[in-house]
Amino acid sequence: GIAGTDVAKEASDIILTDDNFSSIVKAVMWGRNVYDSISKFLQFQLTVNVVAVIVAFTGACITQDSPLKAVQMLWVNLIMDTFASLALATEPPTEALLLRKPYGRNNPLISLTMMKNILGHGVYQLVIIFTLLFIGERMFNIDSGRNAPLHSPPSEHYTIIFNTFVLMQLFNEINARKIHGERNVFDGIFANPIFCSIVLGTFAVQIVIVQWGGKPFSCAPLNVEQWLWCLFVGVGELLWGQVIATVPTERLPCLKEAGLGLESGEEEGEELAEDEEEIDCAERELRRGQILWFRGLNRIQTQVSFDRNSTFNCYHYFLTGAHTDTQTFQPEPSLRHDTCAVCLR
Repeated sequence: GIAGTDVAKEASDIILTDDNFSSIVKAVMWGRNVYDSISKFLQFQLTVNVVAVIVAFTGACITQDSPLKAVQMLWVNLIMDTFASLALATEPPTEALLLRKPYGRNNPLISLTMMKNILGHGVYQLVIIFTLLFIGERMFNIDSGRNAPLHSPPSEHYTIIFNTFVLMQLFNEINARKIHGERNVFDGIFANPIFCSIVLGTFAVQIVIVQWGGKPFSCAPLNVEQWLWCLFVGVGELLWGQVIATVPTERLPCLKEAGLGLESGEEEGEELAEDEEEIDCAERELRRGQILWFRGLNRIQTQVSFDRNSTFNCYHYFLTGAHTDTQTFQPEPSLRHDTCAVCLR
């Protein structure tokens, strides 16, 4: 961008404004980081959406009352949208992003590994929520919240369901930091203070809502034992994430039958075809740029050479020719040009 010519800039696809080739590495690293941040947020948000919709709809159909109330759903949506986007989209880029292969041009935004994580964590959360919904009162020896009167006070039963659901989302947010099947979900977590602050802040606000939210949030205070059980189920999300990472993505026939995946040979063939096509396009663009550059250079050289030769011939003809009178001197048309001072006379 600084030392390059205008012809080279017009023929190029990418211009380095600082003439530093390390900028290409930074641009690739930040581009991959932005793409991965979007994928992380989608993985987390789709999991919450699937579980919340199924729980609200099924609970309303079976028990005539949704276990998740309207104000509670607003708090869940705040966690799911605003806080999750800030936490997952502020991950700093690392050099590990440059070690993997680039995404194909036609690859979907939701990969097979992401779909496996969404379905796997969704199944875990649905099993826990429905277990607490139908037999939770017997597990904790409390009054049942099902079929309660319309204006009855908040029950501990439904408060445990709501608290467990939110804590599972908090720990699943840690799982959502990795979208390529990595096992160490805590890798580099302290390098992002925004993520840590949002997770801890959300947990603190959840304690305040459950213990002192009262009727506006449809919550009843829980004791220490109930809180520990909710935390235990929430931490189970991390353990369940390790189980999901153990399952090979290629051995999930349900994803392939749904048209979400390709066989390994077909996928490799498609990637090779895309690579060859990109190489061909790059070569054509490079050749076109080289041709334009050489044409411009030859044109400039030809113009400079013609100006020099014509000027020299005019002066030589004027000084050594038969015409000594400068007023009557007229050079031949082949030697006449606009830039020569002799010809302009």
